[in-house]
Amino acid sequence: MTNDGWVEIREDLRKRVGKDNYITWIEPLKLSELRDGVASFSVPTTFFGDWVKRNFSDQILHHLHRSGAEVDRIEFALDRISAPKPAKAAEPAPRKRASNEDEVPGAPLDARFTFDSFVVGKPNELAHAAARRVAEGGPVTFNPLFLYGGVGLGKTHLMHAIAHELQTRQPDLRVLYLSAEQFMYRFVQALRERQVMDFKELFRSVDVLMVDDVQFIAGKDSTQEEFFHTFNALVDQNKQIVISADRAPGEIKGLEERIKSRLQCGLVVDLHPTDYELRLGILQQKAEFYHTQYRDLVIAPGVLEFLAHRISTNVRVLEGALTRLFAFASLVGREITLDLTQDCLADILRASDRKVTIEEIQRKVAEHYNIRLSDMIGPKRVRTIARPRQIAMYLAKQLTSRSLPDIGRRFGGRDHTTIMHGVRKIEELMTADSQLADDLQMLKRLLQG
Repeated sequence: MTNDGWVEIREDLRKRVGKDNYITWIEPLKLSELRDGVASFSVPTTFFGDWVKRNFSDQILHHLHRSGAEVDRIEFALDRISAPKPAKAAEPAPRKRASNEDEVPGAPLDARFTFDSFVVGKPNELAHAAARRVAEGGPVTFNPLFLYGGVGLGKTHLMHAIAHELQTRQPDLRVLYLSAEQFMYRFVQALRERQVMDFKELFRSVDVLMVDDVQFIAGKDSTQEEFFHTFNALVDQNKQIVISADRAPGEIKGLEERIKSRLQCGLVVDLHPTDYELRLGILQQKAEFYHTQYRDLVIAPGVLEFLAHRISTNVRVLEGALTRLFAFASLVGREITLDLTQDCLADILRASDRKVTIEEIQRKVAEHYNIRLSDMIGPKRVRTIARPRQIAMYLAKQLTSRSLPDIGRRFGGRDHTTIMHGVRKIEELMTADSQLADDLQMLKRLLQG
């Protein structure tokens, strides 16, 4: 098979796996050889090959067969040309083990946030796998690892887990974890006390830098400048960087383009909102833990399932609800029944009834139509993007109590008349287009279920 043949297969795969998956996992593949029933592909990193093998090898094999290629299996090998080169060997400066006073001052790690306590499901499996790979502490394969997602989806948990694992495996490794706000505070303090060189030396001497909630440096010009130079200095030394934020690098307003570009040069991973199965798994693990503390308590069948269904927006709220439930049942000495649950958690359940948000609608519609979330709120007007955007506007008007101006602000600052036009357009189309009507019903069920 020629490379032209593989290009045609890639285009078929683009339609099959969606634009985002195609750009991230299929496009970088290079067909290096097809011999003796084996199709060999070169990949940029070992992790990349492992992920493609687990998730897309069957589809690739199917399309190879359809093209007439006689292939029995697929293999992935590291592309030595594009693989990261190890840092040049240098005479190491003698460094004694730092005392507690000499340690790089970072934020304290939460002992509860380990890989063992992280429940893995489809919405977070890629983020978990990437975090595990970084925590192994081997050669740096993607830099930075950028984790993003909404509140309570596990970003901070994974960052703490990486730090714990690295410190267990390599006690002498200098791992610095802190929030972007702490980074900014320390930099401002260094400016005020005229100790900028000490600041630079401190932050650029670490082996692993982990910065949580990096969106907080957006708009802070001098802090961004120092962050950019710190980032570059560590990358040049082949040091690992792990970053988290509440949205993708390209969607953080007020962040300099050169920083966005740098953050996007590694592996950018989205932690999706939890699904029912993952929430139930989290509750089951938490309940097992509480049973060691409250041995006499009995939890009736169906209670965990009820909570997993009703509290869907935030894992922290979900775990907090279970904590309150066990504590209350212990104090009153009663079995945890469905009635007790509804009485004890009435306020949380009422708040969870208002769970449909414009952001969730945008995400679900973008996923359904295989478009980028940034295009949903961006300026592009091509039909393949404009129509899903109008559908999301319609659902936002139908399923939330937000005003038209408020909806417009959440769709990239659009005028309320634009939202009104989009809503009316979908109302007109759905009477004549049965496929559109079916899509709307399915999306409503997903969002309200």
